[in-house]
Amino acid sequence: MNGTQKQNAPAGPPPPEAANADTRLKGHIGHFTPEEESAFEDFKKLCIKDGSYTPRSADAEASHDDGTLIRFLRARNFNPQDAYTQFKDTEIWRKEYELDALYENIDIREYQAMRQFYPQWTGRRDKRGIPLYVYEIGKLDHKKITAYASASSKSKIKSPGLRLFALYENLTRFVMPLCSSVPGRQNPETPVDQSNNIVDISKVGLKQFWNLRVHLQEASTLATAHYPEILDRVFIIGAPSFFPVVWGWIKKWFDPITTSKIFILAQHDVLPTLSSFIKIEDIPKKYGGQLDFEYGKLPKLDPDIRQHLSIESTGDAETFFTASPIRWIDAGEMGGGREMTALSVGTLDGKQRKERVAVLHALATPVATHSSNFQSQRTETTTLPSRPATSNGQPTEQHGLLNGHATPQGGAAFIGQAPSQSHPVSNGHLTPQSRPTSIQPLGNGSPPESKPQNMTMPPRPTDMEPTKTDFFIPPSDPSGVKQLA
Repeated sequence: MNGTQKQNAPAGPPPPEAANADTRLKGHIGHFTPEEESAFEDFKKLCIKDGSYTPRSADAEASHDDGTLIRFLRARNFNPQDAYTQFKDTEIWRKEYELDALYENIDIREYQAMRQFYPQWTGRRDKRGIPLYVYEIGKLDHKKITAYASASSKSKIKSPGLRLFALYENLTRFVMPLCSSVPGRQNPETPVDQSNNIVDISKVGLKQFWNLRVHLQEASTLATAHYPEILDRVFIIGAPSFFPVVWGWIKKWFDPITTSKIFILAQHDVLPTLSSFIKIEDIPKKYGGQLDFEYGKLPKLDPDIRQHLSIESTGDAETFFTASPIRWIDAGEMGGGREMTALSVGTLDGKQRKERVAVLHALATPVATHSSNFQSQRTETTTLPSRPATSNGQPTEQHGLLNGHATPQGGAAFIGQAPSQSHPVSNGHLTPQSRPTSIQPLGNGSPPESKPQNMTMPPRPTDMEPTKTDFFIPPSDPSGVKQLA
């Protein structure tokens, strides 16, 4: 390796102390130094002054939770002014591109098409409760990505780089809140606001890297600018001998804090390093662990999550829960403990969805997560499946195959057909009498090939009434809790 290659090479395995809780919790909620606490308060004051952030009041929840705010401050080394500038720019960007409305109305076929090109959640977490994602670069097809990018230009997603926004929105609206709320994790006083990523670049040639450079740069640039500090660690596996050359231009896409979290692992370092951060049963088999996970398939939810989760017993509920746009709402007080409900949103065959697919029970320590969404009405109207949820969160018996996974009986496939029966939900509203039909898979059982659909957009966020926090775990004082009538 010459001098230039040595300079370009990313770090090897992280030092052993990097896996310690004390090291990983620095700069996180519940573990501030006095100086960091002061910087956080100053940052909030700057955001309040121009209206970018509205704190909690007697009548409403905060516009953003502390977990979202602190990511911007950490990304700027606890410099309040720099963090404020980035946060304000992000809020302007979100309103300009109507990100909240896009997530609520994205066509689920388009969502599925985007999902196959980006990191995918395994359904598992590391030892600290942080979600584990896998990204197999070798599975990416440059021609399919190019074709999809061309089709995306005809959709109402006004910026090509926004094709991947759903990945980050799903992480912050669905996966992080879920991982924060499951009881039993270490340091429950600290919300989960990051992810761990295994990036597998084995069997990837220099030409493929070059062809994918725009695609990879878009993902990196969007995260750095508008979703800062969502990465805890990135473990690069299977790096070829020429990778230092590639790293020379990849590292320019990230800020210095992010690049310091990226580690390239030699083959003999893979399992020892991963197992210092992740339990062996949660590491995919191909990396020396015990998890039977395959990239491109549905997540394998870990037993601790399933223990506290009730998935609706309709045949396609688990598929919707793990493979469609999801957000959480507070379900109120149930059986002496807190609960929150997972809503499957988006549109299917031109019809908007808002269906309950799961309930998480016995929530952990009070925590809040991202909630800058706006709705056209203050109450939620959701479709409630006709059969009750299973008591242990396990899906009911299914038939057929979806990417190697069971699908509902009766022909429903990737996103299956649900009953058309209408049911009242907890807020007293009645749901529509029908919902979209199913999405059919390809003949080989793979997710459907799709082109983006034009979306019917709701009023711009500035013209809509803000609701209370989409997801929040209520405080210990019940007087401040939102109750669903």
